[in-house]
Amino acid sequence: MVLLDNDAFLSRLTIMFHKARNTGSVCITMKRYDGRNKHLPKDGSKPEPQEYMCLLRATVSNSKISTVVHPKDVNKFQQAYCSLLRGNMDGLKSKESQDKSKGHTIIS
Repeated sequence: MVLLDNDAFLSRLTIMFHKARNTGSVCITMKRYDGRNKHLPKDGSKPEPQEYMCLLRATVSNSKISTVVHPKDVNKFQQAYCSLLRGNMDGLKSKESQDKSKGHTIIS
């Protein structure tokens, strides 16, 4: 897995969305990250981190990328990430629902 800075992650994520447009899917995970790369000690003592960060991972077929977003960069990253998602989620299928009173199918 390749750890990238935030801007490089967003540009590679755009490439991943274009690669998976016709076949495949992009899997994105986001979780809280405290900066540790090692397991916790077995005695149960857990040091409190000074700040929590956000770890994002994206996967398409065999290529994986990740980035760490620091608390001071969250607003800037979130706006860029949100606009990237809006621009690349145009291939979603619409949901079909049944109109129970008349028996018609409504496509929204």
